[in-house]
Formats: sequence, C-alpha cells, structure tokens
Amino acid sequence: MEAVVEEKKGSDELLQLVTFRLGDEEFGVNILNVEEINRMVEITRVPNAPHYVEGVINLRGRVIPVINLRKRFGLVDTEIGRDTRIMVMDIKGRTIGMIVDAVSEVLRISSDTVVPAPAITGGINSKYIKGIGKLDDRLIILLDLERLFKDSDIDEQLGFNE
Repeated sequence: MEAVVEEKKGSDELLQLVTFRLGDEEFGVNILNVEEINRMVEITRVPNAPHYVEGVINLRGRVIPVINLRKRFGLVDTEIGRDTRIMVMDIKGRTIGMIVDAVSEVLRISSDTVVPAPAITGGINSKYIKGIGKLDDRLIILLDLERLFKDSDIDEQLGFNE
C-alpha cells in the first residue's frame, strides 16, 4: 500500500482515500491522485478510441482524456445522473478524467483492515485492485490506478504520446 497516503498512529497506518460509487459498489482511491472533482461537462468524442474512452474535455486549457469506469470494468452503462461526476486524477504525471456514478466522501481507514482482493470482484479484474478495505459494515474496493491506466495505453490510443 505504498502509494496510499499513510499516517502513523501507534502501530496502525491510516490510509486517506476519496471514495466513490459505481452502482452498488464503493471504491476508494488515494487522495493524492485526485486533482479535482467536477460535474459532468460536454465531452468531445475521439474517433477510433476504445469503447471505454468517452472522449476529451477542455479543463482550463488542458485537454484531458475521460474514461467511463463502468465501461472499463465491463459493467452495464447507465444514464448520467445528477450525482455523476468526473474525477480528475493525476497518475504518474498524466491527467485523466474518470466518470463515476457519485463521489461519496474522504475518509481514513486503518491499513490493518485492508485484505487482499479475491480473484473475482464484481466482474472487475482483480489485477486492478490493491485490496478491500473494511470500515464498520462497509467494504471499499481500493483501486490500483497505475495498473488500471497502464494497461489501457490511453496516451497511445488517443495520440497523446509524450
């Protein structure tokens, strides 16, 4: 869990996460990867992009690719609702937008409550999951953003090679 913000408190390490929902599932990402959270804006389609790439947005002069996480994970796509958000993420210096159903909260969980991901996690490939965090009666799926976006080769497919 090296890439997750950690605080020492006794023997426990606290992980600071931004949580969001896709359907009934709750996910968490390292707060340090989150640049900002925006309401849905107009997305410009990009020809020949993978099915999960919705297109690009202009965010204060920066062109940012936007990924539909539902499609990326092979989940059923739904209509954009009033709670739908674009989470603008920084992943190894690359800015990418992720469409999520709703952003829940910022929270801290003890690293002691994180267990390895099972082989099957709601249809999502377990290689994209760092672990499952347990918080009271909730289970939070902790995403491995570097692996998720490395595998997709978004820069190459959208012509953003650096």
